[in-house]
Amino acid sequence: MLARMTLTRRSLLASLSTPFLLGAAPRELSADIAIIGASVGGCAAALAALRNGASVILTEETDWIGGQLTSQAVPPDEHPWIESFGRTQAYAAYRTAVRDYYKLYYPLTADARSRPFLNPGGGSVSKLTHEPRVSLAVLENLLAPYVSGGRLTVLLMHRPVAASTAGDRIRSVQLEAHGGLKRTVTARYFLDATEQGDLLPLANVEHVTGAESRKDTGEPHAPETAQPANIQSFTVCFAIDHRPGENHTIDKPEEYAFWRDYVPQLKPAWPGKLIGWSMANPQTLEIRRISFDPTEDESKPGAPLNLWLYRRIARTKNHEPGSFKSDITLVNWPQNDYWLGNLHATTPDDAAKNLKRAKQLSLSLLYWMQTDAGFPGLRLRHDICGTEDGLAKYPYIREARRIQAEFTVVEQHVGTEARGGTTAEHFNDSVGTGSYRIDLHPSTGGNNYIDISSLPFEIPLGALIPKRVDNLIPASKNLGVTHITNGCYRLHPVEWNIGESAGCLAAEAIRLNTSPRAIRNTPKLLKDFQARIQAQGIEIAWPKLTPR
Repeated sequence: MLARMTLTRRSLLASLSTPFLLGAAPRELSADIAIIGASVGGCAAALAALRNGASVILTEETDWIGGQLTSQAVPPDEHPWIESFGRTQAYAAYRTAVRDYYKLYYPLTADARSRPFLNPGGGSVSKLTHEPRVSLAVLENLLAPYVSGGRLTVLLMHRPVAASTAGDRIRSVQLEAHGGLKRTVTARYFLDATEQGDLLPLANVEHVTGAESRKDTGEPHAPETAQPANIQSFTVCFAIDHRPGENHTIDKPEEYAFWRDYVPQLKPAWPGKLIGWSMANPQTLEIRRISFDPTEDESKPGAPLNLWLYRRIARTKNHEPGSFKSDITLVNWPQNDYWLGNLHATTPDDAAKNLKRAKQLSLSLLYWMQTDAGFPGLRLRHDICGTEDGLAKYPYIREARRIQAEFTVVEQHVGTEARGGTTAEHFNDSVGTGSYRIDLHPSTGGNNYIDISSLPFEIPLGALIPKRVDNLIPASKNLGVTHITNGCYRLHPVEWNIGESAGCLAAEAIRLNTSPRAIRNTPKLLKDFQARIQAQGIEIAWPKLTPR
């Protein structure tokens, strides 16, 4: 069993001085496993592979590991049973370490410090809303011993630009460092843990993008014909606090006039302008009134959703008086979802243009709140995201390229209505669990929300096995799911489980000198693998749940 991962002052200081590499590394590197992308899944995959004896190279496009939790500035979004089950033991330990960090270093009140399930920010979206830098410190701390021991090399500011293949195997991946320096990585197994499945096209791995057709998947909510460019919106997040009586209004964004007046052209229709205190109800698509009150500490029963509290990551009342002058909230709202273009099914120039416009949308939303909405004291917190422009280092990506897998999860496996029952499909090759609504945000094809109920589900090993390529394993949102089922397989604890199981799978294939495909398709090997990961704290089935 895994030891409880807690932080001590010594281990934290060790993590902050860990030699994660920005550029000081050989031009050619080799390891048992190369994990391309230090996303939530990438970090989990690295920890799993390392504890199973493999050597690992972990690469990251930004200078922060952690993906959604850090560089994208998205607090965890989790199911209601997360404190007890429906997550891996390593993910539970990570969550404990986040709370321990606050209790060790922050000036918490005695009441806050005494809570075993402290919610640092008190946000309503999650039981663990917190600052991105805290997750960064925790993840670095967990990886630090392996760096010091020489079994882990972390390459920050490195992105994959090419891959060399031979038959059905990847031989190497070429990385480009910040500044243009090239490095080549060789490994027995490559795990794609990038946010957008970047390794798949580089290595000619069969994959899909956008929405599959109803003819191909049989899914009730799939379109009649395939729409490869119809991809969920992405969001450039940012953090703000509120200083009443002060004026922190930013310079007027270039595209402010456009975004202030923009009326989404979606089907079914969006109710009015994008920027404002109303939105489409994700489930009914009717108008939903929302509020914004930076002075409110707790939601009032029956009141409209207060966006200030929704993703709040620092709560003043959790700290000793005078420690915080304001709460801090994270802006990842429908009002700054960007769907007028995407980032991975376009040319590099188009992708850069779409990213720039998405940043303009986020800045325009802030400027509108400071001016038209009457909150000039809202202050963009550059330090929270660690950037000069105050925006997250990387956009929040909801939908990646996805492998054509040995097995693909479709709506009929997990959708409540499509199942016509009370349990999701049981998979004999399950390597994990998850639970979240099928929650598709407005997409580039002009679709409004697709938000429907799903059942607590399992993660089939077949969804981690490409149809052809033998030594690539998806370790993030790029597994064998569809445009529809991606909507419930994309959140933090599920992505962690996918990555952790992928890391265990690659290490097991190396240990047995066999392939992941053989492990899945050989009954004894599959049974043994499932027993090994269960012994390491990975749940592969849900307990019987009481209907809610």
